[in-house]
Amino acid sequence: MDVMTAVLTRRSTSVLREPAPNDEEFRYLLQGAATAPDHGRLRPWRWILVRGEQQEVLAGCLAADSPDTAPDHIRRSLRRAPLKAVLVFCPHTGHKVPEWEQLAAASAMAQSLILLLHARGYGSKWRTGRLCTSGTLAERLGLNGPERLLGALDVGTADSVQPAERRAPADVRGHLSVLD
Repeated sequence: MDVMTAVLTRRSTSVLREPAPNDEEFRYLLQGAATAPDHGRLRPWRWILVRGEQQEVLAGCLAADSPDTAPDHIRRSLRRAPLKAVLVFCPHTGHKVPEWEQLAAASAMAQSLILLLHARGYGSKWRTGRLCTSGTLAERLGLNGPERLLGALDVGTADSVQPAERRAPADVRGHLSVLD
């Protein structure tokens, strides 16, 4: 699949099933995604892969920080995909590359990974919300110092076997100017 086709046919997929990439395949795709623009090649990020029963551990952490939400609802939300890949932002504090630029590098890498997963036939959906604000979860995942959770990528195979229609390219004329 060429890059433009990947960009124009990628869709967020809420319901995902097996198979998901195994650890080796995820690592392979991450090697490609890690070539995204990154001033200083700092790679200010890391991924934590969570599967199966470990998703229950995440659910317990989120339930501890969300007493107003039914634990069963939290468990179901974490079981939407066979793989939950959690993205941790690991800024290099005091570095000449400012933190905002490091965050942009982590974001570019994540988007590259999403496109690589799609090109391989996997579905995915980016998730944020309470996952990013849970202190209990951050502690369980071993976040250190300035690290913070950016979100999680649900990954698996989409139930639908029909390929997504190609989107029409966006009209970007109002978002582009040429300096004379």
